[in-house]
Order: sequence, then C-alpha cells, then structure tokens
Amino acid sequence: LYAHPDASRLAELAARRDAWLEGQRRAKAAGQTEASTPDGRRIEVAANVGRLKDVPLALEYGADGVGLFRTEFLFLDRGQAPTEEEQYAAYREAARLMGDRPLIIRTLDVGGDKPLPYLDLGEEANPFLGWRAIRFCLERPDVFMPQLRAILRASVGPDGAPNRVRLMLPMIGTPGEVRQARQMLATAQDELRRAGVAFNEGMEVGIMIEVPSAVAVADQLAREVDFFSIGTNDLTQYVMAADRGNARVAELVNPFQPAVLRMVRDAAVAAHSAGIWIGMCGELAGNPLATPVLLGLGLDELSMSAPSIPAVKDAVRRLSLAEARQIAAEALALDSAEAVLRFLQQE
Repeated sequence: LYAHPDASRLAELAARRDAWLEGQRRAKAAGQTEASTPDGRRIEVAANVGRLKDVPLALEYGADGVGLFRTEFLFLDRGQAPTEEEQYAAYREAARLMGDRPLIIRTLDVGGDKPLPYLDLGEEANPFLGWRAIRFCLERPDVFMPQLRAILRASVGPDGAPNRVRLMLPMIGTPGEVRQARQMLATAQDELRRAGVAFNEGMEVGIMIEVPSAVAVADQLAREVDFFSIGTNDLTQYVMAADRGNARVAELVNPFQPAVLRMVRDAAVAAHSAGIWIGMCGELAGNPLATPVLLGLGLDELSMSAPSIPAVKDAVRRLSLAEARQIAAEALALDSAEAVLRFLQQE
C-alpha cells in the first residue's frame, strides 16, 4: 500500500504494470501452440480448474484440455448438496466451453482438509487417513449417484454425439474400490437408459494415483481403468508420512523427494505396460524445473494452474526425449530433494 504516491512513484508502478501485462500477453500467445519435443514427442498440457469461471482463463493460457475439473465448488457455501440438475448444468457448460478438448471431471473429493458440515463426515482423529473422497462416496449413494448421472449426461453434446468428457475417481487405493465405483456407474447408466437419456457409452474412466498402495498395485489397477492421473500433493505427504499442513515437517513434503519421483516412475511403467496413458495433476506438474524429469519418466499429460502452462510448454520444447530420459535417470539416482533440485537447476 502506497500512501500519497507522488508522480514518480505512480510512473514507476505504471511501468511495472505495463511490463507485467506485456509479459502476460506474450505468455498467452506462446501457450497457444502445442508442446512437442524437438524429436516429435507431444505432451498434452492441460489446466486444473476449481470453478466453472476458470475454464475461459485456462483456454486463454493455451490449455490443451482440463486435466482436473474439481467438483467441490458445487458443494461449498450452501446448506445442502447440489441437485443432479445443478451439477449437470455446470458440467454441460464446461464441456461446451472446452469444445473438442478433453475435460476430466473428478468426482467429489471431500474430507481431510475439505469438510462439508451438511454431509456429516463426523469427527476424526486423523481425517487425512479417514473417511474421505471415494471412501465417502461409495458409502453415500445418495450423494454419489446423482453426480455420476450428471457426469454421464454431460458426456454427450446437444446433438447426442459423444464429447471428450472423462470421469476420474480420487484417492483410489485398491482394485476393489474401482470395481465398486464402476458397478455404481453401471447402475447409473442403466437408470439413464431406462429413462431414454443419452450418454457416451464409451466415456473414459480413470483414477488418481495419490496413495502408496495405488502405486504398489498399479498393474492391477491399470486393468480396471482407461487412464491414471498422479496427484503429487497427497502422494507426497502419504509417501513421506508428513502432514503437508505441518510447518515442522515441511522439508519432507517436497515432491522432488527421490522416493516420490520413483513412485511416479513405477506408476508410469505400470500404465504403459497395460496400454493406458498417464498424466499428473499435482503441483509438481506446473513446475518447469520438473518438466524434464516428468517427460523422461514417461508422463503423457501434465495438468496445472493455468498461468503455468506457457512455461511448461516451453520447457517441453527445449529437450529431446532422450535428453529428458537421461536427466530423469540421474535425478532418481540422487538421495535427497535438495540434491535433485540442485541438479535440475544446474541442468
């Protein structure tokens, strides 16, 4: 806050503003082209979206799609869960705005640091390890089924033709959870068929990889779904057994930890061995310093905060796939997050 700025100060601030705006203009222009390595490996660079109004901003920065459409915003700041129609209207509008680009809609992820009083999640000693995300939804069909039907209905356009809406399940830890969720999805499909409501019969279904057990059985999970998306924020805190909200262990909650990067590698190997694609929607995906490693580990898609898109696309264009693989191999051989960061900064 500048109290009574003089003409010199105002001129300085105006110049800084103009420089910032010009930088934003250039970034948005650079983001509109695709991200391909010099040897032809294309990476889909998408946006994480927390509200419907963020979709146009993602497109401004050059998003190739939406890799994470958080649905919690529909459930917040209200006294009861949104209806199926309210959800359908939001998902349909997001799909319309995205056009022929992919839109990955994550089912409700509440609990942990996202309580909703009207859903009565109860008091838990450790909510991050408790009844949250898919665990909650599987036991509350009154909440989950309307969302599944709404997403299915949004998977076709006004003409009934399939669009590129995909469904993603959060915090999956076992194949049994996927099968139970897919059974509920099949029930929702049957309900819509009987009602004569159109939906995409071939809509892709994927899961988030964010707990260590999912990586340990990734080969089994890959047989149940169409894609993986790694959530590094939760994966890091669970792998390192360090609460990401606790300042005393903040140094451990670093996605550059070799243990976390090795989890990414293992998940990517399992996905590709099963013939499915794998992306990342955690904060690490939006860090250009990490791009060579993620590219080298085999990630097919990176999804991030919209303003990060141009820099990540630029990072992809700078390295061949062979160079990225060499950097990834060297990074994974190091023994600390600090060592990995120093190595990447030098590279």
